[in-house]
Amino acid sequence: MVAAGARARWPDHRICDRAAAGNGGHIPADGLSTAGGPTPPLALPGIILAALATIGLGVVLGPEAPLIALGSGLGVLTIRLARRDAPPQVATVLAAAGSFAAASFLFQSPLIAAVIMIEVVGLGGPKLTLVLLPGLLASGIGALVSVGMGSWTGLSTSAYALGSVEGLAKFARPDIADFGWTIALALAVAVACVLMVSLGRRTVGLVAVRRLVLLPAVGLIVAGLAIAFQQTTGKPFQEVLFSGQGSVPELLAKAGTWSIGTLALLIVFKGIAYSLSLGSFRGGPTFPALFLGAVAGLMAGQLPGYSITPAIAVGMAAAVAAVLRLPLSAIVIAAVLTAGSGAGSEPLVIVGSVVAYMVSRTLLRPPGAAVPASANP
Repeated sequence: MVAAGARARWPDHRICDRAAAGNGGHIPADGLSTAGGPTPPLALPGIILAALATIGLGVVLGPEAPLIALGSGLGVLTIRLARRDAPPQVATVLAAAGSFAAASFLFQSPLIAAVIMIEVVGLGGPKLTLVLLPGLLASGIGALVSVGMGSWTGLSTSAYALGSVEGLAKFARPDIADFGWTIALALAVAVACVLMVSLGRRTVGLVAVRRLVLLPAVGLIVAGLAIAFQQTTGKPFQEVLFSGQGSVPELLAKAGTWSIGTLALLIVFKGIAYSLSLGSFRGGPTFPALFLGAVAGLMAGQLPGYSITPAIAVGMAAAVAAVLRLPLSAIVIAAVLTAGSGAGSEPLVIVGSVVAYMVSRTLLRPPGAAVPASANP
């Protein structure tokens, strides 16, 4: 996958089968996209194993990219098992529907899933109607499964899905100071995210040369960063590890126990771990970006005249827009996650997303330009 911004296409699935099936999925440093086409079924075992290792071992990446790829691959596999002579267009539609369903399951929202997949796939013209309608239906099914999973398994939805952020104070409307701080926060978040992604892309070529040796080394560095953070701040090392998907509510609930210095160290340690993970392992870049954006927002909420509620919403939106370069998705995600605090933050979220997106587009080179050929065995 490459970062959204280019017009992605779903090519003939038969062409995709000739690609190597053992790479474990897309390179997360390149964001989210489906430029490589539907996932070939032969790649599914490698993606599953890479995703399980990433999510279970504390790598600073999320589950959204593997789930989208798995949904696509399972859609292609389904049509091949049912009808081997099916036209390529049918495989395209089912692959897209599987990705829609996976995204909806994870975000518990058909709306978020639809917006993300429209931007990621780059749908437009006649293809929009062809893929969007079954995709929306699949999104509804994915959200339904996500809602019912808790009653079937006894798990809390926070164990596998991203829910709305609770505990934020109501925010009625922004003023001039809020817009000023929003622009400054979005600029800072975008620059930091560009640095993280750039480091991640540089890591791709280094690790690809001797992957079996360097992957464990990177894992040890990530673990060392987590231990160093705990020893330096006294906070749990788990704050640095994992995607941060379930940590945002707890972080906000205990905001009073975090000093500005500790929050800054969290951004530094987790940001480095995130950068190394982006270029080395396989997983999704979205949730660590959301978490780091929330931490930046929590820090910015201490500024005079800037409330914590819009600061966190803007921080999350700016981070997603800068990392994924999907501004509309960033706006929708941040708005839905903070909907409980009222609509007052939404104008600021839009401004922050646009500013971060423009900074990222200006400073961050196209994904393909930063990844050497040796990174795609």
